[in-house]
Amino acid sequence: MQPAQSVRELTVRSVILGGFITLLFTAANVYLGLKVGLTFATSIPAAVISMALLRLVGNSNILENNIVQTIASAAGTLAAIIFVLPGLIMVGWWQGFPYWITAAVCAIGGILGVMFSVPLRRALVTGSDLPYPEGVAAAEVLKVGFGSAEGKAENAKGLRMIIVGSLVSAGYALLAAMRLVASDVVKNFRVGAGATGVSTSLSLALIGVGHLVGLSVGVAMLIGMLITWAGLVPMLTAVHGVTGNLDHLVNTTFRSEVRFIGAGAIGVAALWSLIRILGPIIKGIRSAMAASKARSAGTELALTERDLPIGIVGGTILALLVPIAGLLWVFCSGTAIAHGIGPVILGTLVYVVVIGAIIASVCGYMAGLIGASNSPVSGVGILAVLGASLLLVMIYGHGGSPEQTRALVAYALFTTGIVFSIATIANDNLQDLKTGQLVGATPWRQQLALIYGVIFGSLVIPPVLDLLNKAFGFAGAPGAGEHALAAPQAALISALAKGVLGGDISWNLIGWGALLGVCTIILDEVLRKTGKMRLPPLCVGMGIYLPMALTLLIPVGAVLGHYYDKWAGRHANPEFAKRMGVLVATGLIVGESLFGVAFAGVVAAAGTDTPLAVVGDSFEKPGIIIGLVLFAGTVAALYRYACRVCRAG
Repeated sequence: MQPAQSVRELTVRSVILGGFITLLFTAANVYLGLKVGLTFATSIPAAVISMALLRLVGNSNILENNIVQTIASAAGTLAAIIFVLPGLIMVGWWQGFPYWITAAVCAIGGILGVMFSVPLRRALVTGSDLPYPEGVAAAEVLKVGFGSAEGKAENAKGLRMIIVGSLVSAGYALLAAMRLVASDVVKNFRVGAGATGVSTSLSLALIGVGHLVGLSVGVAMLIGMLITWAGLVPMLTAVHGVTGNLDHLVNTTFRSEVRFIGAGAIGVAALWSLIRILGPIIKGIRSAMAASKARSAGTELALTERDLPIGIVGGTILALLVPIAGLLWVFCSGTAIAHGIGPVILGTLVYVVVIGAIIASVCGYMAGLIGASNSPVSGVGILAVLGASLLLVMIYGHGGSPEQTRALVAYALFTTGIVFSIATIANDNLQDLKTGQLVGATPWRQQLALIYGVIFGSLVIPPVLDLLNKAFGFAGAPGAGEHALAAPQAALISALAKGVLGGDISWNLIGWGALLGVCTIILDEVLRKTGKMRLPPLCVGMGIYLPMALTLLIPVGAVLGHYYDKWAGRHANPEFAKRMGVLVATGLIVGESLFGVAFAGVVAAAGTDTPLAVVGDSFEKPGIIIGLVLFAGTVAALYRYACRVCRAG
């Protein structure tokens, strides 16, 4: 590998290619996040696609391709803003997504996330032993692709795996849109004095997500799911009494009670993560200041140790507070809280800086532990909206007019949107900086590249959100139809804001969730000390509050990925075999997600949510049987195909 000093790194073509991939993957992630509440990391597929395309142009190198994946990886995290902003539609404040306001929230928050992550690099990347699974995997893809002539053949096979996985998953999604196969299976039933349900989406993307997040995360989500559907839902429905429509009872109990318990568990888990990393963060900030002082004194630092200067970082953070204040002012103008809003905006700016820094640290730590695919932004978003709402309660209290309460809920969500963008990009940046560390990249160039990625992603998120809102709508929003996108995190976060500011939040349910969170933390620590498989508390919380239809296949994918990796470990080239599994799983996610965005355009143009249907409701039962058989057969065939490619390699 050539030294960093002798090769091109941040080039015009790397920025253009990274921007194009960012636009594509951001659209895919917005759709997937609204559907299932999870987004996928794009570093690895971006690295593979970048190498394939830049080789056609010629004279490419590992650092230039690293810049492409750094820019494109913004798609995997900035798209997580959809965990908050749809809440403004759900509460009836917005009817659509104002382009420049939405883009500004994403861009400003994302750039702040880059700035907050600069001192965290020394604390959580170079100065820690966190595994950063996706960052390491992306680095391995880049190193193999440029390491030898054999690497070129492996890169071609990797790209083929992504394409095959994408075509297969998009093909099944097309059959589901035609209603020839089922897209989900749901069955609610009585259990003793209560009731519960079993459901799953027949989504190949979820199998891919499960493969990527791994067995510990999959098992943790399964445990959370069992806590909900084998414990909480039967218990709470028994308390209410099983009367009337069984489906309505189960669904209402889950949405209005169980998810608040999940919120408490997630909040405690996020706080615990912060406590564990306070020491390294303080050390990292001191190290960044010392490096900046050394450079000012004329000391020559290695390129691999050069971050954006800490003075520029601090100045950028302060400068961005001005447009944030302007956004808040515009958002409030003409509303019931516009009068005397100045001091509230000042308090909000302090809140954004303080909580943004804290949440960036938590997300960076969790990215290092379990990867960006299972980023804790949803959990820390809950903390952010609770904090923003409580801050407003301290100022305005309870008992205001309905118009004032509604405006305060919207203001809390808007503030949380800014903090959310900070968290997502800080999380992503550290993953990329780990990749850069392993391939000999220059940190400040990566940090600048990520700013480009933030800007590219910010430009595409508003129109995609608008398209999906017009095509499907969001569950719980005024006028939402039967096929509205669940947007589970946005629904939960908006419900929390309404509960706190309306004075009717179920603190007892959040308290029970917090107790569950404490129990999972204790269990995880016991497992850590015994050297057994970990049980990430945040993932247990997600398993509690996400619908089973969106989580059941993730543990299945995790188990399949675990046994595939065990097989790969016996292969002559185990790393190559494991990488093929990662790439086919990524293809499953990309194909279905991109089909979903395209399908949304068809729905919007046709004015119906089933524009491709070729059969009616009478085909529902045959569609379930065909779907189950075809789905299982497709998954088995894909893994067999991956094994065959590995044997041939």
